Amino acid sequence: MLVTETFMKPSFNLKIMAVCTSLPRLFPCGLVVPLALRHHLSCMDSQRKLMEFPHLSAAHRDLMLSLIMALESRLDSHLLPVSVPPDVEFYQNETTGSQGSLCVRKGHHSSPIDFMLASWLHLEQPNGDVFNITNLQVYLKPTANAPHFQFELVQCNPTYLIFFLDLTPRKDLVLNPDYLKTFYEDNQLEPLRRQLNELVPESQPYFSSSLYFRHVMSPTGILVSIKSHEAADGRVEEIIRDNISLIANEVLGLWIDKCDFEGCGNVVGETEKIELEKRDYMIKSKAIQLDLFTTMPL
Repeated sequence: MLVTETFMKPSFNLKIMAVCTSLPRLFPCGLVVPLALRHHLSCMDSQRKLMEFPHLSAAHRDLMLSLIMALESRLDSHLLPVSVPPDVEFYQNETTGSQGSLCVRKGHHSSPIDFMLASWLHLEQPNGDVFNITNLQVYLKPTANAPHFQFELVQCNPTYLIFFLDLTPRKDLVLNPDYLKTFYEDNQLEPLRRQLNELVPESQPYFSSSLYFRHVMSPTGILVSIKSHEAADGRVEEIIRDNISLIANEVLGLWIDKCDFEGCGNVVGETEKIELEKRDYMIKSKAIQLDLFTTMPL
């Protein structure tokens, strides 16, 4: 949800919105290459560009690879091949050297997954600052009421990062205490949130300037800034490897297990489906529109 594409051309956000809300089949027609082969080659190329993570530190890269591989090993049968335009799949700014890659996979018709989005962004500022942002999101269809999965890690410099991890609730937790118990209390997400605070003294709560964003998060969501005093001591790398990676992978595993992708435990009725569809559209739209990064107190 901490979205930043400020160095991109103005039409880029509109392309992302189109990809994430409708996800049509965007391959050109052709007579030479069979459609199935085009899908396969496009998927391989998109995966290659995404998984390169050329600008990340070793710990940050290993974390992203472990999350993506865990998702795809458990949910690949639910996902269609990558389907995004080439200038969204990989993009760059020739004047600043900023680059990014986006991979979007839509869920099969019968799958509860709407789409999975993974991306990296290397952002070079005119003042010399460099940010590396990685993002992983999985949105579900209104045929299931489980939370969405949200992960983002923003490395502002070798000593400073911002970490966001949440299972975004899709029902009002005040009006639906059973939902709170099923997906948050029973999963023991609060101890995982506290674990980061207890084991990483450099961790401080990060308060977004967007009240909408703060309202959408769950009570067990993690949104922290972590700042080390010395770049040479490798403390930030250590925190990513030993703390953030363990918590992120555990939350992802709990989410996959609780969502019951192979069963029918989260099937919803028609009235609830309409409410979920409306809420989901608002969340996805705002997540794309918010340029939260420009307001971060770096």
